[in-house]
Amino acid sequence: MSKYILSIDQGTSSTKVLLFDEQGKAVCKSTESLKSIFSGEGFVEQDPRGIYENVLTSVRNCVDSFVAGGGRVEDIEACGISNQRETFVIWDAAGTPLHNAVVWQCKRSIGVCARLSEEGLGEAINKKTGLIIDPYFSGTKLIWLYENVQTVRRAVDEGQAYFGTVDTWLLFCLTKGLKYQTDYTNASRTMFFNLHTLAWDKELLEAFGLSKLNLPEPNPSSYLFGETDFEGLIGRKIPISSMIGDSHAAAFGEGCFLPGSAKATLGTGCSILMNIGSEPRISGNGMITTICWSTASQVDYALEGVIVSCGATLEWLKNELCLFDDLRQTESLANSVADTNGVYVIPAFSGLGAPYWQMNRKASINGLTFGAAKSHIIRAALESIPYQIKDVITAMEEDTGIELQELMVNGGITANGFVLQFLADLLDKEVANRGLPDVSALGAAYLAGLQCGVYRDLDQLGSLNAKSAAHYPSEDLAAVTHAYAGWKAAIAGC
Repeated sequence: MSKYILSIDQGTSSTKVLLFDEQGKAVCKSTESLKSIFSGEGFVEQDPRGIYENVLTSVRNCVDSFVAGGGRVEDIEACGISNQRETFVIWDAAGTPLHNAVVWQCKRSIGVCARLSEEGLGEAINKKTGLIIDPYFSGTKLIWLYENVQTVRRAVDEGQAYFGTVDTWLLFCLTKGLKYQTDYTNASRTMFFNLHTLAWDKELLEAFGLSKLNLPEPNPSSYLFGETDFEGLIGRKIPISSMIGDSHAAAFGEGCFLPGSAKATLGTGCSILMNIGSEPRISGNGMITTICWSTASQVDYALEGVIVSCGATLEWLKNELCLFDDLRQTESLANSVADTNGVYVIPAFSGLGAPYWQMNRKASINGLTFGAAKSHIIRAALESIPYQIKDVITAMEEDTGIELQELMVNGGITANGFVLQFLADLLDKEVANRGLPDVSALGAAYLAGLQCGVYRDLDQLGSLNAKSAAHYPSEDLAAVTHAYAGWKAAIAGC
């Protein structure tokens, strides 16, 4: 009898729910779009109840499709959850949200970040959490809520405020409030979590004025977190056997099991993770240190470079400048010109991430002349993605002394052959694409399967992934080397 894992991939713009079989093959999938609320100067929020209802709708549709195709819910062994990471919810003792979920893209806490830096907390935060002071991470935005939203402040001061990233919120809702837990990867994105002790850092919480905040119990990514029947959508309770941040789930799904293996997820933003083994190492080049993934017997760390705007840049060109109608057109438009004619797109729509961490920088299009056509701008926007990845990989190599041998890529932008070939040329390395469109969901399923016994060990998981399709560097790299020098000059403001 076949066994299946239900995997929830709760992302920024949608929730995907998939059923994977024992071979790691998706047999059913459902996707539900999720809206964000944009307001103020860079405020981005979501409705917490809407997130949960979005998940339930996607689960129902996926399971209904599975049953309609002859599947049996009795054969679903467990559930895994991957989630948008730094987005968080804060709720009271009754489980009522005290505010909208604050999304990772939100920039409201720039002023808080400046103050924490002026107070000299940067070094302590970096050494303890592996993070830098930036609005990207949950902590500073929660401080902003505490200082600006009276209901939040009162609940925190009275010890009645419960904080959680999206995984924790979903677990709380799915178990009717019985389970209040998170995993190490999500915890490591908050600015509250000590990488060395694998526990919440009381000294930092005290410094932030949040010592009375309730925080979930942190556990390995592959762990029995609880049980759920999804509000009766499944006729019996199944174990929730994994929770993990989506980018970390992608690294696990890609097979980043050994130090030096790296992956890049090319989506709305871009996360590049390099496995660095069983000990945390603090970067000297603008990378962050984080948990890569964990089981009951193993915790692997990673260096990560966070690129804030990847596919989001292309969406802006489509929706606001109307340069094309469909993202699939961008590859042919970029290939229709030999180069960008000196145009560079600096995609700092929400600031620049690693390795620059320029929070206040604004996006710009540099080098425009009357000779520039829309194809040049589109090509420049596409090239900005490999340029940023190159910057991150170079910093990682300097931090670790490990030369990248191969980069595994996933995410929606990997459908663009121009981007992948330009990336291979720029890195002068093989870029492997296993063609796993839902690799975050796959990683969560693998971890859940490990916990419940569907999968034996990492060796078995490594044998399941399909052979990679690859892009190899071109023979003549002079043009791309010259173009990259122009990018570095544009970033420097020259």
